[in-house]
Amino acid sequence: MNISSIIVQTLPKYLDEVIQSLKKSDVCDYHMHDEVGRIIITIEGNGVQEELKKLKVIEAIPHVISADMQMSYSEEELNSHLEVLENSDAVPKVLNDKDVKPYDIVYNGDLKKKDLEGFAKTFDNAGK
Repeated sequence: MNISSIIVQTLPKYLDEVIQSLKKSDVCDYHMHDEVGRIIITIEGNGVQEELKKLKVIEAIPHVISADMQMSYSEEELNSHLEVLENSDAVPKVLNDKDVKPYDIVYNGDLKKKDLEGFAKTFDNAGK
């Protein structure tokens, strides 16, 4: 089970309306807010894909300016990824290959340009 915290941003004039919509959405748990329109919620899911679906529901609520995942925890996924890391080389093989051209190395750290659903599917299936 994954548990993630999300900060939702809205304008102060819509704060009460957005909080009520979040509470009625059945995809998250409301925890607190401040007077400038920041709302703290958590979501739970069986994997990253399920959490992303819930995040999309939250982002679609009227007057939500942004909904950004801040922290995520999954003991099962953490253990499976740690096992993969422990059983792999410290330096990826591609970086030790003298014949690989730098432009052929794929960088996967930029989530803004990444297919998050495809990434989530790969992430959820890692270690299985």
